[in-house]
Amino acid sequence: MGIKVGIIGCGSITKARHAPEYKANPHVSEIVFYDRNLDRSEALAVMFGGKVAKTVDELFEDPEIQAISDCSSNEHHHLFSSKALLSGKHVLCEKPIALTVEHAREIIDAQKKSGKKLMVDHNQRFTRAHQKAREILQGGDLGKVLTFQTTFGHSGPEDWGFNKTNSTWFFKKERSGHGVAGDLGVHKVDLLHYLLDDEIEQVSAFQGALDKVDENGKPIEVCDNLVCSLKTKKGRIGTASFSWTYYGEEDNSTIIYCQKGILKIYHNDKYQIEVLMKNGEKTNYQLEAIQTNDNQTPSGVIDAFVEAIRLDETPIVTGEDALASLKVILGIIEAAETNRVVTIEEESLQTL
Repeated sequence: MGIKVGIIGCGSITKARHAPEYKANPHVSEIVFYDRNLDRSEALAVMFGGKVAKTVDELFEDPEIQAISDCSSNEHHHLFSSKALLSGKHVLCEKPIALTVEHAREIIDAQKKSGKKLMVDHNQRFTRAHQKAREILQGGDLGKVLTFQTTFGHSGPEDWGFNKTNSTWFFKKERSGHGVAGDLGVHKVDLLHYLLDDEIEQVSAFQGALDKVDENGKPIEVCDNLVCSLKTKKGRIGTASFSWTYYGEEDNSTIIYCQKGILKIYHNDKYQIEVLMKNGEKTNYQLEAIQTNDNQTPSGVIDAFVEAIRLDETPIVTGEDALASLKVILGIIEAAETNRVVTIEEESLQTL
């Protein structure tokens, strides 16, 4: 008997990632779609051979549904994910886990109370290149990590989202919350934690709404660009750039500088990883093309979530992992708004 799954929210992330990956998974028997816009859920039910729930409570109350993907907009995650967990469902929550630490803790508390699985969709951990890069760094041939730089930018959510106009919810502060920092930045913070086996402890940053305008032609309420400096608990220092205004080409690259050489990830179209040793040796790895907005390939997230349920294992990205990344993003935004260096644990929590 396969797993029956419910999906909350029928926007682009459901259409491009969650629904097709559930449908392709041999252990999933049925998908039930819910969206407050019935036309959207009905369209996806037809496209993927699923059913429609008229209310979100139908998903929570259906005893046959074992798992739920929360693909609602950011401000609703703490409501839907918490209720799903407390209804006895395993939950895969889209990132960021929530807009505030308090709301993230609500979800984590619900997970602990329910005993169900909670996984958060920080999908950069699942690419073969990032997994191989972590393996190389842990192997020790490059020596100690010293510094790093990472970038995540594309032309903006109005080109990728369901609503392909400037009225997209990503541009609204009360719904998106943290602009490009919450959309793309949180992915790269989680990736740095994963690759470096470390946590970011101090941050400084600059942000701005440099180019995007809303449906009224006014600058958007959240940042479309953010550049920050980061220091980890283990003393590594580096930079990160997040952007919705990379109009010519998407950039998802990371470079790690170590004592004995350099590790480049997604820096070269042909080779997903390049290792350049201090002694002149070079090793290139051809693994897979990274998923971009224009090139949707299986993310591996859905399969990992289903396996965690089937095998009763801890998910690869836990609620605590996602909270750690959210804290850093909140600290980065605070640093940009106050023009000062912010220490994550202490200061970003004081704003709540």
